[in-house]
Amino acid sequence: MSSKNPYTDNLKAYRDSLAIDYMPAVKAMAARLKERLPSNVDFNDLVSIGFEELVKLAKRYDASINDNFWGYAQKRIYGAMLDFLRSLDTVSRGDRKLIKDIDKVIERYMANHGYEPSDEEIAAVLDVDVDKVRKARHANDIYSVMPIEDQLNYYEDVSKKVEEEELIEVIKEILKEFGEKEQLIIQLYYFEELSLKEISDILGVTESRVSQIHKKIIKKIRERLNG
Repeated sequence: MSSKNPYTDNLKAYRDSLAIDYMPAVKAMAARLKERLPSNVDFNDLVSIGFEELVKLAKRYDASINDNFWGYAQKRIYGAMLDFLRSLDTVSRGDRKLIKDIDKVIERYMANHGYEPSDEEIAAVLDVDVDKVRKARHANDIYSVMPIEDQLNYYEDVSKKVEEEELIEVIKEILKEFGEKEQLIIQLYYFEELSLKEISDILGVTESRVSQIHKKIIKKIRERLNG
């Protein structure tokens, strides 16, 4: 229904067209994120969250303040998807301890056998139900795509809050302790946002090895900030 105000009508039509025009970009963003997530996270849920945020942003977009709509909307839409993933976290403090124990088992298996153990093997070593292992690993996989500051606080609170610039410097110093391949893995995972499968194909290492290096980096950063 027309508002009988040509300017208002044109503005509404423009904002509606923005939402429609960028729906494919939102769907592509959701697809890229889904590649980095466990199978139990529904792709359609990510798309739905993204579309909802896209429509909200289009309705309040002001071209006189931001001359690039996608530049204005992209991070906010991605942030809404991450907020949705955070809402899926139902892991208790006890389960988070289980995740740490699982990581230790995986690290020992990798060192002794050269492969990552199955959920059943992990459950047998830890003497816990295999469903608890699966639940804990799914939660851990979700958090692996979160910004580093989320991951630092996942298992335990770091002893101090740090500014983004300081955190980047800490990461740079820690990365110097690793080889070129390890540094490249972190670069591809966090800054190029490639999936573990894509990184393993590029570098010729297993997905398990990529995951192991990622966890080792996060552990070192957390220890450094708590030190």
